[in-house]
Amino acid sequence: MTDFDRRSLLTALAAASAFGLLPTGVTPAAAQTAAGAGALKLQDPKPFSFDILKEQARSLAAQPYAAPMLPANDIVKQLNYEEWGRVTFNTDAAVFAEGPGEFPVTFFHLGMFFAKSVDMLVVKDGTSREIVYDQAMFNIPADSPARKLPKGIGFAGFRVQEPRNGKVDWHKNDWAAFLGASYFRAIGELYQYGQSARGIAIDTAVADRPEEFPDFTKFYIETPTGDGDTLTVYALLDGPSVTGAYKFLMTRAKGVTIEIDHTLHLRKDVARLGIAPLTTMYWYSETAKPTAIDWRPEVHDSDGLSLWTGTGERLWRALNNPDRTTASAFSDVSPKGFGTMQRDRVFDHYVDGVYYDRRPSVWVEPRGDWGHGAVQLIEIPTDDEIHDNVVAMWVPAEPAKAGNAYSFTYKQYWLAAEPFPPALAKVVATRLGRGGQPGQPRPPGVRKFMIEFLGGPLASLPFGVSPDHVVTASRGTIGPYKITEAVADGVPGHWMTSFDLAVDGTDPVELRLYLKSGDQTLSETWLFQYHPF
Repeated sequence: MTDFDRRSLLTALAAASAFGLLPTGVTPAAAQTAAGAGALKLQDPKPFSFDILKEQARSLAAQPYAAPMLPANDIVKQLNYEEWGRVTFNTDAAVFAEGPGEFPVTFFHLGMFFAKSVDMLVVKDGTSREIVYDQAMFNIPADSPARKLPKGIGFAGFRVQEPRNGKVDWHKNDWAAFLGASYFRAIGELYQYGQSARGIAIDTAVADRPEEFPDFTKFYIETPTGDGDTLTVYALLDGPSVTGAYKFLMTRAKGVTIEIDHTLHLRKDVARLGIAPLTTMYWYSETAKPTAIDWRPEVHDSDGLSLWTGTGERLWRALNNPDRTTASAFSDVSPKGFGTMQRDRVFDHYVDGVYYDRRPSVWVEPRGDWGHGAVQLIEIPTDDEIHDNVVAMWVPAEPAKAGNAYSFTYKQYWLAAEPFPPALAKVVATRLGRGGQPGQPRPPGVRKFMIEFLGGPLASLPFGVSPDHVVTASRGTIGPYKITEAVADGVPGHWMTSFDLAVDGTDPVELRLYLKSGDQTLSETWLFQYHPF
């Protein structure tokens, strides 16, 4: 999570304000004309299928790892963020610009932050043909260092444009992008990029070894057979400790769904093998904001981790920006789903033109039996919004040893909220303050927690009936002040509950709370890791 290349990549993307939405054209006077760019140059065809790709990944794992080439790196390094942004794709050269299918595919150019060349191939009728890089596919200013690059240098990644016959101009809008290591993103139903997903996470936040970032080295884009709302892409993964073959069935509808099928082969032992990893940013929110840290009320791509356990329990873990790296494990068997969510959708809570209120929530739905393991949440300190500092992933219980092979399938939902919401009240805010009661001396070492719930059975409670809250702490003393009351805004089912916690020392405290009425559970379970200060 702390390697220089990834941090630089995130800095570049933040400066663009939205991943994949960089300008698609420059002024004619400054740009190279891509006359005839629509005619792609392709290598000779070779047999291709997903089974062939799986066998290639298996065979590759038996060979020593060879780091990807950095072609013409002395020139590529001159394409810093500013220079890289000036080199834009000419959409006349898009794959499927005239069909078949609804979604043209465009490419990212190499640059300082994306220096590894990735092979791009088109699949049709059981064969694949590599797309040859040509400068005519890009708008390149006359004074750009990119003009010095050799022929056929390759691409950095790709993105999928909006439908050719859709409601927005496909030349300027895209809905999925793959760029850097095994990172990819999709746009949510609110038309805004935000958090990322990865093909795999290797040794994230492991104390005695650096995190590893395997690369997607080849992408195979399948030629559509109709005008539906899906596009299929295959990818080969390679890294020092792992190889893999991936299939992505991507659907553009209300939001975006991506059905992922992959096999993995380990070259080396892995301490923390992260399946279906999600990577997001949480700087601060209404929970606890240091004085004058920034002028905006909140800054985050996600505000919580939602869990649906194998036993059916619904959990909400509010995110933290801790003072040290922490790892939380939620043990489970055959989980029904998990995701990093952005629940706060009020613009005035952010007051920012990059639209944090529209950032997508991402839900992972496992397919098949994932067995024993844990959803692990990694939280890393950050002092700025340019760093993705939160990772959520499934980690199998069995040790990940060299020679092991894995197969996982799952479906990602890039939406505004959970695709399968519980029939319970949900947590909508977590706030911390001084313990005790107003007008009286505040006891030292006591923290007050206020949690807001909304909807579900709370909306139909009989008049005069108040829910009870059940709260536990891993250490410390709860009380004596505990209150549950309706929020005075006239919104049915909007309640808040508060309690005090007295605790000594600085070790984290695990908190757990839910609302009930008699034997009936009314809310999902709120979880929080409190770091005394």
